[in-house]
This record gives sequence, C-alpha cells and structure tokens, in this order.
Amino acid sequence: MFRSFILLCAISLLLTWGCMGQRQQRRPTANYGKYLVTITGCNDCHTPKVPGPNGAPVPDASRLLSGHPEKQPPPSWAPEDMKQKGVAAATNPMLTAWAGPWGVSYATNLTPDKETGIGEWSEDTFIAVMRTGKHQGQPNGRDILPPMPWFDFKEARETDLKSIWAYLRTLPAIKNQVPLPTPPGAAQASGGAK
Repeated sequence: MFRSFILLCAISLLLTWGCMGQRQQRRPTANYGKYLVTITGCNDCHTPKVPGPNGAPVPDASRLLSGHPEKQPPPSWAPEDMKQKGVAAATNPMLTAWAGPWGVSYATNLTPDKETGIGEWSEDTFIAVMRTGKHQGQPNGRDILPPMPWFDFKEARETDLKSIWAYLRTLPAIKNQVPLPTPPGAAQASGGAK
C-alpha cells in the first residue's frame, strides 16, 4: 500500500511538471496577444482618445492602435520652462505625442496598413524592434524614443512577442501617417515651443 501511495505521488508530480511545461510552451495566439496588449497599456499611447464618462479620455475603439493622428499638432513645450517647473515631459491631450529632452516623439501606427502602419513588417522585424529598441529592428536604425518602454519587452518570452504580433495582425488596417520624431533643436525651431 505504501508503494502504491509513492507511485501515485510520483505520477501526480510528473503530471504536474508536464502541465507546467505545457503552460510555459504556450503557442502564440492572437487572443493571448490581445490580453498582453491590454495589460501592458499599449492603448495608453498608441490609440487616440475621445472624451469618456466625466470627460476623462478613453481609447477610441474606432482607431485602435493607429498611433498619433496625422493632423494633430505636437505638444507645445519649451525645455527651459519645463526645467524651471520641474517637468520632465509634456504630452498632448490624446497621450499620443510626447515632448522632452529627446525632442518630440509620436506613437507609431501599429495597424497592418501597408503604407502607414506595420503591414510591411515581418514577425521577425517586430521581434527585433522589441528586443533592440531600434526602428525596424535595424542595428543602425533610429532609436525608439520615450515614452515607449521597449526595454521592458526586451526580455519577454518569444511566444509573448509572437502572440502580440498575431493580435496586431487581426486589427483593421487604418491609414494614418504618423510624423517622424523631431529632435530637440528642430522642435523649438518649428514652432513646437511657445
């Protein structure tokens, strides 16, 4: 009877380890990717906002993850005023454009639009971007600028990144040409500062 108990415990332990291994070997799915996009706050910056209850901004579901609206002006900022006020960064009301010591950065269009989004990217390109913090994952590409926390995704499991990619591919393609980042001196010269 004791041997049966030991055998039963051993089988239970093996099954538990096997199930844990299965969970860690999760296959990439769009549903899991949507979950990850939701809990990591991607919509906070990559989705334009509309007024919600009590006037608080909420993500515009009709423009999900389409980035900074192309016709929206950048946030106004003057580095010397920000420094004087102890402010590290400024943003527009939609939270899709940010200004700081790096200049002005705009949230990218993550929809699969081939002209203005990431429709031409491959899964490998997306993973390289998230691992390196470089535009299009190229070693000599421009840096992905704040507030994008790419460094938080750098250590993500490959299945997590593949799931996020799978979800992004399910979004409707939205044509929205996001401006290129503006370096600090150019932001002031172009009227970004008041």
